[in-house]
Amino acid sequence: MNPQKETYIAQLKKAMHSYSKISEETWELMLDLFEFQTLSKGETLINAGQTAKNIHFICKGILRSFITDAEGSVYSKNIFLENSFAATKVSLLLDTPSYFSIEALEDCILLNFNFKKYKQLIKEHADLKDFYIAYIEHNWIVEKEQREISLVMDNASERYIKLLKKHPSIDQRVSKQHIASHLGITPTQLSRIRKTLKNS
Repeated sequence: MNPQKETYIAQLKKAMHSYSKISEETWELMLDLFEFQTLSKGETLINAGQTAKNIHFICKGILRSFITDAEGSVYSKNIFLENSFAATKVSLLLDTPSYFSIEALEDCILLNFNFKKYKQLIKEHADLKDFYIAYIEHNWIVEKEQREISLVMDNASERYIKLLKKHPSIDQRVSKQHIASHLGITPTQLSRIRKTLKNS
């Protein structure tokens, strides 16, 4: 394995250990699941209607998941930066076609692992199960609820400030259109918010 790939695998290991420690024995079994993938900016990782098979760890680049309604309006559900995991979760869990598409907002290097094989390892190894539970609790429950509360309780400026705190470089890397869509506002509204914050 070349040094760059070893570096990316070390990134993944560090990200997983931030939730729960995984033994070297389990980690060696995980290595057999990994496959690298590159995406060019604008390329689609999965289209709505396809059934997801993999979890994607972002070694480099940015992905976004989005849905398009019957009128053609696009809503950016999530923006994923380096060292995070991207997937269409319901499609993976239920083995059904995804409602969402995922595309690259930058050139990306991904480390993919098959979800069904990963779930089998979880059944067999308690340390991996501990990681899975910790990850779900933090990302699929705590952060999801906090975002839902923010959409109701916070104004657009407050939601934008929270996004910048979570991803300080996002303004330089993601277009105004995609950020606005993610926040549930128009690009014009986002421009006004940026101007107000700059002058405050």
